[in-house]
Amino acid sequence: MTQLALVIDLNVCVGCHACVTSCKEWNTSGWAGPLSDYHPYEGSPTGTFFNRVQTFEVGNFPHTETVHFPKSCLHCEEPPCVPVCPTGASYKRPDNGVVLVDYDKCIGCKYCAWACPYGARELDAQQRVMKKCTLCIDRITDTKLPERDRKPACVLACPTNARLFGDVHDPDSEVSIAIRERGGYQLMPEWGTKPANHYLPRQKTRMHIDPEELTRVDNPWRKEDLTPYTGEETLDDVAW
Repeated sequence: MTQLALVIDLNVCVGCHACVTSCKEWNTSGWAGPLSDYHPYEGSPTGTFFNRVQTFEVGNFPHTETVHFPKSCLHCEEPPCVPVCPTGASYKRPDNGVVLVDYDKCIGCKYCAWACPYGARELDAQQRVMKKCTLCIDRITDTKLPERDRKPACVLACPTNARLFGDVHDPDSEVSIAIRERGGYQLMPEWGTKPANHYLPRQKTRMHIDPEELTRVDNPWRKEDLTPYTGEETLDDVAW
C-alpha cells in the first residue's frame, strides 16, 4: 500500500516558518478551511494550525546549538486517533495512507486529541471540529495541477529544501532513499503507532571557542589599554 509522508531534514531547517505560513494560507481557504484565528495581535492569541515549528536550545553555554523542530500530524500507519473516534470521523485513506477527518461526522469530542501522543490535533474554535494536517490532500490529488505542483504547500515553500514528500513504502522514492542513507528516524516509535513521517538527524559539529573570545572587545569596563588623561586639550574640549 502506498504511504505518503513527509521527511524533514533537521540539519537544514532554519526555523523561518515559511512552512507554517504557506500551510495556513493554502488550507484556510481550501478544502480543510477555515483555520480560525482569534485575537492575533493581542496578548493571548489563539488559532488553528496544521503545522508548528518548535525552537529550543540544547547543550551548555558556550557549547550550545539551536534546534528548529517542525511538527504536524505524522500520518501513522497505526493511528490511535482512528479507533477511538465514536462517529468514525477520523479515518485513514486506503489508497495513500493519509489520515483525515470528516468534518460532517466530527462532533468535537476531542477523543482523538487525547489518543494522539504527538499533540497533532486541534479543535477549531469556529467550526467546533477537530483539525489536523491533511498533507494538502486537495492539492496532491488534483490531476489538473502539473505533477511538480502536486506537493504539500509546506514542501513547495521551504527555502532550504528541508521538507521532502513521497511514498515511504517505495524503496526507490526520494524519501525512502533519504531515510535509508541518512539515518532517518520516527518520532517516539515506542508508542507503536508507526509514524509515516520521518526526521533526518542533525549532523554533529564541534566548534573550538577561545575563552578570550567570550569577552567583548568593545566592553567599556575593560581596564587594559586605557590611555591615562594627561590634561591636554582634546577634540572633546573644543567648542565648534
